Amino acid sequence: MLYSFLTKAPGEQLMPAGRFVKRSERKQKKLKLAKEVKTCKISESRIELTGECSMDVPINPFTPTFGIVPPIMAGRTYLINDVVRALDRGPGDPNLATIYVGARGTGKTALLSYLSSEAQRHGWISVGVAAAPGMLEDIYEQTREVAAEYIDSGLNPRLRGLSVGQLFSVEWEPEQAPSANWRTRMTRLIKALDKYDIGLLFTIDEVSASFDEMISFASTYQMFVREGRRVGVLMAGLPHQVSMLLRNQSVSFLRRSVQHHLGNISDKEIAVALKETIEGGGRRVSADGLQKMVDAIGGFPFLMQLVGFRSWDIRPQAEEITAQDAARGIALARSDMEQRVLAPTYYELSEGDKSFLEAMLADGGESKIADVAERMGVKSNYASQYRARLIEQGIIGERGRGRVGFDLPYFKEYLEETLAVD
Repeated sequence: MLYSFLTKAPGEQLMPAGRFVKRSERKQKKLKLAKEVKTCKISESRIELTGECSMDVPINPFTPTFGIVPPIMAGRTYLINDVVRALDRGPGDPNLATIYVGARGTGKTALLSYLSSEAQRHGWISVGVAAAPGMLEDIYEQTREVAAEYIDSGLNPRLRGLSVGQLFSVEWEPEQAPSANWRTRMTRLIKALDKYDIGLLFTIDEVSASFDEMISFASTYQMFVREGRRVGVLMAGLPHQVSMLLRNQSVSFLRRSVQHHLGNISDKEIAVALKETIEGGGRRVSADGLQKMVDAIGGFPFLMQLVGFRSWDIRPQAEEITAQDAARGIALARSDMEQRVLAPTYYELSEGDKSFLEAMLADGGESKIADVAERMGVKSNYASQYRARLIEQGIIGERGRGRVGFDLPYFKEYLEETLAVD
């Protein structure tokens, strides 16, 4: 079915990632420079640089790099709005403690990056880290850095002044004080910011219960909340890592945080995001080319960026991306997807997970749990444990009572090829 509805339905809204124009000033400068020093000898397969360029080749607007905010944040509008409202309301809003759970490629890191920028536009300071050794000190140093144009190395800084017009003109002056632990030092910073109604938002990616500092942060953050501090935390992680964190008794309060499982995006929103991104980059896409791209993406956020990026680069000088361009771009994107998403996902599976998935391959589409259990040689309630794990990881999804199917695009084909080689 071709998409003839490529306008927003009443009440619907796509979330632009900041101000998106056809070409930013920076991109225009790059294009101008390229035009002055290089020419484009166009062939079907490549652009050869041979002298002065008489053709303006638009810059590819797609961003198939983990964590980079795309031009259009498709399918995440209500998640973004929840956090933006929480930032405006301040302490007490439950969305100020949110955990995003999802498989690789579902846009967790990009969403954190986007919300970090939103926080700064709403009068908050935002610091972001990945859960790793040294993260606590990193948070402290980042807070000092982003809160001030300069800051002395004193152990106990005191807020000296703040320009109303510029959030980042905060000035600190040192104060002699004995060394203190992380919570005490952070409390001093937060209290200083509180005087000016400036909140502090922590974003933590790749959460893991295996790091002691992650547990220490969560425990201390709980104390900040109990004290009524203007703080918020947004976390993101793979399903099994988040599950381990939530099972830790030291941070049981996190179980009451808002949790969102990032899954696939509707074909309709994928189609609109592709079309708007392409047109925002100065080109257009044919209806059949767009349909091919949507069908290949299967609602998977990272694959949308891969397919768009590869399809754009087939003939970047052409005004339109055709169905032929899309077909070639999709083939390249599938190879990228295998290397960057499918292979790492497969090698993290347990033997029981693999056995369950292998048992599903005998079915053309949907699989009955009872049939899968029989092929595994186990009881249905035992097989259901692996079903739950694989659904949580975004690899399979429910298809009705007692039925499942593959959700991660191309994973079934990858599994068949891998098992054939083994």
